[in-house]
Amino acid sequence: MSKRIIHPAGWAAAKGYANGMLSENGVLYVGGQIGWDSDQTFRTQDFIGQMTQALANVRAVVEAAGGEVADIVRLTWYVVDKTQYLQRQREVGTAYRSVMGRHFPAMTMVVVAGLIEDEALVEIEATAEIGRAKG
Repeated sequence: MSKRIIHPAGWAAAKGYANGMLSENGVLYVGGQIGWDSDQTFRTQDFIGQMTQALANVRAVVEAAGGEVADIVRLTWYVVDKTQYLQRQREVGTAYRSVMGRHFPAMTMVVVAGLIEDEALVEIEATAEIGRAKG
């Protein structure tokens, strides 16, 4: 079975991981995306800003594989501050819809003690089914 590494054009090189792996049957596994930009620079220390960027990064990987937001079937979120997420629900919803529209796949939220990148406040991974018939 052949797999293809997915790396959006213009992004800094991933070191020791892949941003996405596309299987022969069209299942895309998007590695955890954090709130940095394509140059691997954090432009904000704000939870909503980083969340928006992480979702945009997920979307970019899906699109680089030839998919679209509607192909995403699962998101797993890792957050370092549960309170930030809960207190900013309205902003979370607005930011989410700005990137993902009204597409709400299966989601899991996990509170963690920290992430590998010290500045990261959220990490989001995804699974998508690229090129599958829509039903």
